[in-house]
Amino acid sequence: MAAPMKKTVELFYDVVSPYSWIAFEVLTRYKSVWGNMDLKLRPFFLGGVMNESSNRPPAMVPAKGAYMMKYDIPRLGTYYQVPIKIPKNPAEVMFEKGSLTAMRFITAVDIDHPECTENLSRELWMRAWSRDEGIFNQNDFLEAAKKVGISEEIAKNALAKIKDDDVKNRLKKNTTEALNYGTFGAPTIIAHVNNKPELVFGSDRFPILAMILGEEWKGPQAELSKCKL
Repeated sequence: MAAPMKKTVELFYDVVSPYSWIAFEVLTRYKSVWGNMDLKLRPFFLGGVMNESSNRPPAMVPAKGAYMMKYDIPRLGTYYQVPIKIPKNPAEVMFEKGSLTAMRFITAVDIDHPECTENLSRELWMRAWSRDEGIFNQNDFLEAAKKVGISEEIAKNALAKIKDDDVKNRLKKNTTEALNYGTFGAPTIIAHVNNKPELVFGSDRFPILAMILGEEWKGPQAELSKCKL
């Protein structure tokens, strides 16, 4: 009997988003749990999504932002065993400096070395949302690449391409495709089932995603975690 066709699941994410980190860790763990899932990592630019969808970052609502930083994000980190620690200045990370350059760096690496995308993305989240380190300049990116075993040659080559049209266009393409699916923020999960894309938003809908895929939600699967302090 032929093996069942795998169902493609696309994760659109931005490392500026701690909620995206939760979804990223859970889905990369579940690659080995849900045998029929083919996970595709799709780095995009959250700032562009927010602008084009006329959305507003939830942290810009004062009471909601305070709740996120004091309660929601730390609780999710604990439950899913993702080592999130709120940075001293989250507004600087999320709004003042932003993630465009970081997402272009990930995209540049992804184009030539997609096998490095998962570990590099994780390390940039670790820097911004666990160790309160920068994800804004060339030294930050070179340190992140070195930390996960990406050669200096590959990292510097990616840095040299950050402003190239092919990198900009790939990131824009990912962002536009997410918008065309109907997204308005991050993380955005698209499950392709029966030739139909199913949009699942957020880091708290994994039982729903499991239902869509015909799989079983088995909790955080923390024993499969790859993000350790």
